[in-house]
Amino acid sequence: MSISIGDAQREFTAGVTYLNTATYGLPPKAAHEAALAVERDRAAGRIEPVAMDAVIAHCRDAFGRLVGVPPERIAIGSQASYFVGLVAASLPAGARVVVAEGDFTSVLFPFLARPELDVRAVPLDGLVEAIDGRVDLVAVSAVQSADGRIAPMDELMAAARACGARVMLDVTQAAGWLPVPAGEVDWLVCSAYKWLLGPRGTCFLAGTQEALASLPPVGAGWYAGADVWDSIYGTPLRLADDARRFDLAPVWPAWSGLAPALDLLLDVGVRRIQEFNVGLARRFQEGLGLPPGDSAIVSVAVADGTAERLRQNDVIASVRAGRLRCAFHLSTTEADVDKAVALLRG
Repeated sequence: MSISIGDAQREFTAGVTYLNTATYGLPPKAAHEAALAVERDRAAGRIEPVAMDAVIAHCRDAFGRLVGVPPERIAIGSQASYFVGLVAASLPAGARVVVAEGDFTSVLFPFLARPELDVRAVPLDGLVEAIDGRVDLVAVSAVQSADGRIAPMDELMAAARACGARVMLDVTQAAGWLPVPAGEVDWLVCSAYKWLLGPRGTCFLAGTQEALASLPPVGAGWYAGADVWDSIYGTPLRLADDARRFDLAPVWPAWSGLAPALDLLLDVGVRRIQEFNVGLARRFQEGLGLPPGDSAIVSVAVADGTAERLRQNDVIASVRAGRLRCAFHLSTTEADVDKAVALLRG
């Protein structure tokens, strides 16, 4: 099914001008109700845990269709840093990892926490040039959390392949509005509570079969079993033979709330969402006399207290790295953009 941007926007009910999806996404009405319904069932003693497996399968399949990866190469968990940690744990002592300066720490800390790794931080615009035959892994966010800069993903992957290095992309700030090379990248990590509009406690890991095979399933529990409900007690080890062996037991209300959100994004389409979001961002930039960009996140130098003044006028944005960060998604309208511009110019 295909729906219009206007139809999608009617699914959001916030009473404020919301420019903060880079912090957390607003739920569509159906997604919000689905999460609440699970909690109501829990309070009534009526949750059926086995029935929740269908919700997880739905989310796995929907995310795969959204980014272009088959579901058997997708694992589910709760936090991005856990999956980044699996990648870090797979590297031998002395491995060289190149990261972007100022990247989100969930991408950085799992590698830095292993002092036996050689971690080199370089400017984002120097990342491709930093890849040579001594590099084992490049780990970077596809879109930078602080200011919305987009990593040169195609060039980065080409340089890494030429040098025999692997690439890990965190697409938390990209998936849902920006096409990503998910089918080709070695590892892809995505928290789903931002641009995928799900609750916190939802995260995906995807990758190539070869790269996934190199990861240690160090967090394996009952939900990583080949047959989940036959894996809750005792030996021997009997893990799934696909990416499910990295699954963490799901936060039931969170995944129930994610499923309708993913369906909405699929119904609109990533390319259309990208055009819409970037169009709003450019409208915002034009209103402030800024050059147009290609990201759905805009970072603006403002005076101290600006974010609080906006909040007092029901415009919600964040301050990151000392600048006002505004993010534009389906829950934002042109009128919202114009209101924010008027307040900032005034």
